[in-house]
Amino acid sequence: MVGAGALAAPVFAQSAIDSLINAPQRGDWDDQFDAKAASRTATAVVSNTPILGPQSVPSIQQAISEYQQIASAGGWPEVSPSQQRLQIGVTDPAVQSLRQRLIITGDLPREAGISSAFDSYVDGAVKRFQARHGLPADGVIGEFTLKAMNITADVRLQQLNTNLIRIQTFPEELGRRHVMVNIPAAYVEAVEDGSVATRHAAVVGRLSRPTHLVNSKIYEVILNPYWTAPRSIVEKDIVPLMRKDPTYLEKNAIRLIDGKGNEVAPETVDWNAEKAPNLMFRQDPGKINAMASTKINFYNKNGEYMHDTPQQGLFNKLMRFESSGCVRVQNVRDLTTWLLRETPPWSRQQMEQVITTRVNTPIKLAEEVPVYFVYISAWGMPDGVVQFRDDIYQLDGNAELALDTTAGTEQPVQ
Repeated sequence: MVGAGALAAPVFAQSAIDSLINAPQRGDWDDQFDAKAASRTATAVVSNTPILGPQSVPSIQQAISEYQQIASAGGWPEVSPSQQRLQIGVTDPAVQSLRQRLIITGDLPREAGISSAFDSYVDGAVKRFQARHGLPADGVIGEFTLKAMNITADVRLQQLNTNLIRIQTFPEELGRRHVMVNIPAAYVEAVEDGSVATRHAAVVGRLSRPTHLVNSKIYEVILNPYWTAPRSIVEKDIVPLMRKDPTYLEKNAIRLIDGKGNEVAPETVDWNAEKAPNLMFRQDPGKINAMASTKINFYNKNGEYMHDTPQQGLFNKLMRFESSGCVRVQNVRDLTTWLLRETPPWSRQQMEQVITTRVNTPIKLAEEVPVYFVYISAWGMPDGVVQFRDDIYQLDGNAELALDTTAGTEQPVQ
């Protein structure tokens, strides 16, 4: 099945598409969303332009104008699954519609032409498309890449319009120094004087336990935090584990604290009782602590916070929607260094020294830093590059936009 935007020959009759493809403001070929981005560290900011800022409204309006032209001209062709794995070196008729699809959205230069060869030009274009959609830039047409490509131009236009409304509701003044947590992108940005100071991969709430949207202020950083197990985890996880292994609490550095602050010995508790003990289950600071080295507190009624994690492998997953609402931040010490920069005497060196002691150390910020938890699943950049993300919480009004990338690793389509 080929959409209205596909033509049998490498010629696009629509003048609107012609002018759009040749427009200079569509992002440089070697821009911040190329395949090299995957090899950079979280703090090596590829682009210092924040997702939300003074340029956000005109940038997404420009993207809307572009996608209106594409939709009016018939959209783009549907890319059909092939009998073979579509990747560099393959020759397949399906690559023709793939090339047309990529040319229309500016991922492939028009000069690359229309052929059945999956060459280095197509490989680079697919990687660019994947990066713009928050997918691993491996150049292979996998399940989620194919789904993202085959979302129609009309639906993408609707998604952009929905996100324009969200962006327009934000305060004009976000703060000279502020933190932006974009949930669909699973990223955290620390912004200062209109530029991104550090950008971090994050793990945010799963669909059943979503991270809440909130405008707040960060007021405290805790080095070597205690972790207090929620009642649900005590009942569903810890008590059954103690029945199987009476040394579980000791192995995991978890202490029992009563209402008066006294420590209770685990062997004095009846773990086979019908109800879980009415005690605090508190994990000592250290490497196995659920929050690892750092906790970042901000005002909210949901008991949510940002924190470090001993499970660093989570940041390498395709989509990072696995928490119970709190936000795990990769390279969180870079973020806390930035947060504490105006709170003397907390230099990076002093912070690292305290972490090695494993002593619980709360630090009030000298000046509270605004933090915004937002849901922006589509946006434009000043250079014309348009970004889309999986509508993980299904708030955009179209089931197509929830690619279900939370299911795991993208599999090749063949």
